[in-house]
Amino acid sequence: MAKFYSSLSEIKGGLQSGKITVEELVKDYLSQIEKNAHLNAFNEVFGQEALQQAKDLDKRLKQGKTGKLAGMVIAIKDNICYKDHKVSASSKILAGFKSIYSATIVERLLAEDAIIIGRCNCDEFAMGASNESSYYGPVKNYADETKVSGGSSGGSAVAVQAGMCHAAIGTDTGGSVRQPAAFCGVVGLKPTYGRISRHGLIAYASSFDQAGPITRSVEDAALLLEVMAGADEYDSTTAQKPVPAYAADLKKSTEKKKIAYLQESISSPGVDSEVKNTLINAIDKLRAEGHTVKPIAFEYLDYLVPAYYILVTAEASSNLARFDGVHYGYRSPAATDLVTTYKKSRSDGFGKEVKRRIMLGTFVLSAGYYDAYYAKAQKVRRLIQEKTDKIFEEYDFILMPTAPEPAYSIGKEVTDPVVSYLADIFTVQASLTGVPAISLPSGNNSKGLPLGLQLLAKHFNEQELLNFSKYFMEL
Repeated sequence: MAKFYSSLSEIKGGLQSGKITVEELVKDYLSQIEKNAHLNAFNEVFGQEALQQAKDLDKRLKQGKTGKLAGMVIAIKDNICYKDHKVSASSKILAGFKSIYSATIVERLLAEDAIIIGRCNCDEFAMGASNESSYYGPVKNYADETKVSGGSSGGSAVAVQAGMCHAAIGTDTGGSVRQPAAFCGVVGLKPTYGRISRHGLIAYASSFDQAGPITRSVEDAALLLEVMAGADEYDSTTAQKPVPAYAADLKKSTEKKKIAYLQESISSPGVDSEVKNTLINAIDKLRAEGHTVKPIAFEYLDYLVPAYYILVTAEASSNLARFDGVHYGYRSPAATDLVTTYKKSRSDGFGKEVKRRIMLGTFVLSAGYYDAYYAKAQKVRRLIQEKTDKIFEEYDFILMPTAPEPAYSIGKEVTDPVVSYLADIFTVQASLTGVPAISLPSGNNSKGLPLGLQLLAKHFNEQELLNFSKYFMEL
């Protein structure tokens, strides 16, 4: 059994004392990947390449010339471009496609000596919350193989959960880093929108997508954020704000804070009873420590999911128009002319969930419905933003469950996709408003399934969020 290192500092201690080498670490992770291949967390493993990088790094460690992430073996979600490596967003339509450039975050991670061990399975084009829409099949939860991993970054979360890598990078559009992190008992951070460059991420919904780390500790989440964050000339939506030294300035918060929680997360019958109890216990502990914790009513709660799905499907229908069977990726062998190339390639190349969202997005953007749906959803997004900002004028954080229930069974029949969309109720607020949010492991339920609680903070307040998270984890 591979050793589960809680943080990179623990690994660095072992490297400095000579107890381990980076090459041995990589070999350990590769053996865990092989042992847990049935979990389906990886779409491709870069074994030989990772070993070669490890050997080179071991030499440089002796010379004392290494970056901040030396010793960190990571995996990336299969919608993040890595030059000369395949990237498919777990879709048939991109099968065999090799990226001609690296995402900005990949370049920044490699520059600090991270070793990328492979690309992880995900929901197709990051559309899903269970990792069941992947062309390569579902990812299984390490805690219980009959349960889903969560999605869309399910492979990334399970890779960390099962010790197949030390940390992983996912993307979060409506909760796709945080919800699988909760289902797998690890830390998942979605930074403020614009904090990390989206250049080289295969787009799903451009005004929502944000890369984020999945780790075993808050310390590593802070370090990875520090490395990946910052302005990028290739992405005009990145913030020009300087990047704080998140890891160096990470300290356990000692100030008394004002924390709001959604009263519906406790009163709603749709929230699992053990999830509610976990939240109530956390509230009691925080109050006992002298923090102010108060319930708030969020009158737009019922509009969060509808507004989110109208807007993201609209953006998806536009972003996915580029996958046409002409430029790159899958082209239907049954195509005979331009029109059939488009129709058959897209019909065969996209899975059911992706087609459903493209069609829904095309509908809400169509001439007769644009004002009734898309324009109205944009107005609702503004109201949600203003209400959230108002809460942060009075409170430091918002506390809520990450998901209304623990990981559910693979293949759980949901005849109405709206039912599964409603599972995003607690994660989409941070996505609609662009604020940072973190999912923290909060123990297991009576069946041994991991549970997670989520903290939201105001825009660009990641440092305070991370400091409080470190404190919260030790409560």
